[in-house]
Amino acid sequence: MNEVLIEQLVIYGTVFILCALTIFFYTRSKKKKTLETVKKVTVAKAEGLFEPISLHPYIDLKSCIGSGACITACPEKDIIGIKDGIATVINTSNCVGHGACFHTCPVEAISLRIGTEERGVDLPHVSEDYETNIKGMYIAGELGGMGLIKNSVEQGQAAMENMVKAKKPSMEGVLDVVIIGAGPAGISASLAAKKHGLSFVTLEQDSLGGTVYTFPRAKIVMTSPMDLPLHGKVKLFDTSKDELLQLWKKVISEHDLDIREHIKVEQIIPIENDIFKIITNQGEEILCLQVLLSIGRRGTPRKLGVPGEESQNVAYRLLEPENIHKKKVIVVGGGDSAIESALLLIDTNEVMLSYRKDKFSRLKPKNREKIEKAIADNVIRVLFNSNLVSIADKSVLIKIDEDEPFEIENDLVYIFAGGELPTSFLKNAGIEITKRFGHVLKSYK
Repeated sequence: MNEVLIEQLVIYGTVFILCALTIFFYTRSKKKKTLETVKKVTVAKAEGLFEPISLHPYIDLKSCIGSGACITACPEKDIIGIKDGIATVINTSNCVGHGACFHTCPVEAISLRIGTEERGVDLPHVSEDYETNIKGMYIAGELGGMGLIKNSVEQGQAAMENMVKAKKPSMEGVLDVVIIGAGPAGISASLAAKKHGLSFVTLEQDSLGGTVYTFPRAKIVMTSPMDLPLHGKVKLFDTSKDELLQLWKKVISEHDLDIREHIKVEQIIPIENDIFKIITNQGEEILCLQVLLSIGRRGTPRKLGVPGEESQNVAYRLLEPENIHKKKVIVVGGGDSAIESALLLIDTNEVMLSYRKDKFSRLKPKNREKIEKAIADNVIRVLFNSNLVSIADKSVLIKIDEDEPFEIENDLVYIFAGGELPTSFLKNAGIEITKRFGHVLKSYK
């Protein structure tokens, strides 16, 4: 009897010790993860990366069980972490809206939102079918809050499918659809329109690829496969901008799509018989039954408003940096696009970066690391608290703080000051705009 009791005590004791060790290591691991996350959040706040600037994950703390599936699924780094056993956001500004965290969460504790409770974002009214408050006028892609390329491609196709269902009988001299914007959503919609035999034209105020074309050549713009109408599944990972543009050009050529570059739409005017009149910057008037807006949220590049800004040596995007050699270049801006562009030019040019603030903020970790190394290695000169005063053919005037402006020799100026939201353009077309606070995007509800 004593032997049985002793065996039972040994078993119970062993189980107790194992349980105690499990709890100990679990608690220690939990505490370690919490400390790591708290440290990362502190750094993110200091670098201006904690507060979201666009699409971002919103975590319902009452539902979260801390499984960590969202962290494993996210293609980016340190967007989400674990604190006190539940998920919390870290570098929210770096979220690009893959939606992997939302789809992976086992308890649906994550939604993707745009805007916060304190900071609203202007968004157009768009129905579940992507139609605006103006019948026959649709919106897809970044303008509606969906910036990721794969999502924009899906929206462009889905919007066109809905437009086909609602299409009125064709009319002589009137196109079925005018697609405004040849970015990811616009190209996808163009392919879908071709697939359904619609008469259409796609107008792009800049170059093929829209916002994507303004990225530096080496920028990674796609991390998951997507489906293109008429083409099928595109299985590309870690794809550069140039590779993606070449694919689009190939598909566009193969299907003979009517995409016209460098044509800006000035007005969209509803006229009689539910027809739209599209007026371009070239004075052309195009009549159509439906309109799809697939333009970016940034709209037109923001200018500095200084003398000489319209000269030939000023640009708002960096194209073919490998062809620029032995130039004195000034890059204006302190965001990722400005930093990436400056870094692409430093090997073969004399580069100076002018930024109006006293330090960089909201930079992606890799960009911050690279620019800090470039500064330490003296391969780039950075002027904080500086502003361009004027631009001449071979020089610029620049001012730091309240000091007197001074002249610097210069061949090229690249300005990355963001873009002006196309709010006025949309309102003039009759589209309702509302400032949304913590708005949940319909594709992620």
